[in-house]
Amino acid sequence: MERFNHLQKDEASIALYSAFALHAWAAEVAAGRPYADLNALFAAAERAWEELDAAGWLEAFKAHPRIGERGGHSPAASEQEQIRVAQATTETLAALADENRLYEERFGFVFLIAAAGKTADELRRRMDSDRETELAQAAEEHRKITRMRLQKMVES
Repeated sequence: MERFNHLQKDEASIALYSAFALHAWAAEVAAGRPYADLNALFAAAERAWEELDAAGWLEAFKAHPRIGERGGHSPAASEQEQIRVAQATTETLAALADENRLYEERFGFVFLIAAAGKTADELRRRMDSDRETELAQAAEEHRKITRMRLQKMVES
């Protein structure tokens, strides 16, 4: 945490943007430094998230690769988070690509999930949601992903 607190403001914003791809959010959280500990950083992240509207969340979602694909604004983190998916069979990856496409056609944004302990059935279950409910669910999953990334950022 000490290293993060001593970064220049623009460096801190870049580091935060790698965890959650929205410049306004990253700048707001960076401006709140210094943070006493990880929980204080999480609290600042939550306050900044509470100010976001649907457009802000949708912009941040665009930075994520689809489940089973590489890329995004933070490819090393995404690759590590999806390590088990990367080990799936060709058939499983093809089926997942089809499911991702159907999800995006239905909701208009990428499927997001903090995948630890989850199964492929989660995507299918969420397909029954209405768009507003699914946007809220995707935002909550994005929060979980970001918290994991923030923890890694300050503990490494």
